[in-house]
Amino acid sequence: MSTIQVEGWQGHLGKGLAPRQLMATIYATLGFTRKEIARHMECSPETIKTQLETARIRLNNQPTVRELCREAMKRGIIAPLMVALLVGGEHAQIRPIRRPDAPRQQTLTRVKRVDEVELVA
Repeated sequence: MSTIQVEGWQGHLGKGLAPRQLMATIYATLGFTRKEIARHMECSPETIKTQLETARIRLNNQPTVRELCREAMKRGIIAPLMVALLVGGEHAQIRPIRRPDAPRQQTLTRVKRVDEVELVA
């Protein structure tokens, strides 16, 4: 099964969406408007509107683009790339945070309050 990667997200082909529909869905998940998606995909905003409408119909006739994105994530069609790498077959070893060997030093400062002030003329 092949995948499409767009700006930190991974989409899986062969799970119900065509490649252009999948790319438009990923961009919509990232919060881009139709015009912005059209600029990234080098087509017209009307084409993006059609692609997203077709994708909504293919995924159980979702009422909004937001619901389309949610349904695509729920079905595992799209996922953030970090999640896809951790869940996928290639497990990268996660290194723990290294702490300094020496203990931290604390500095205390004392301030003494003066109640009376004498003025000498």
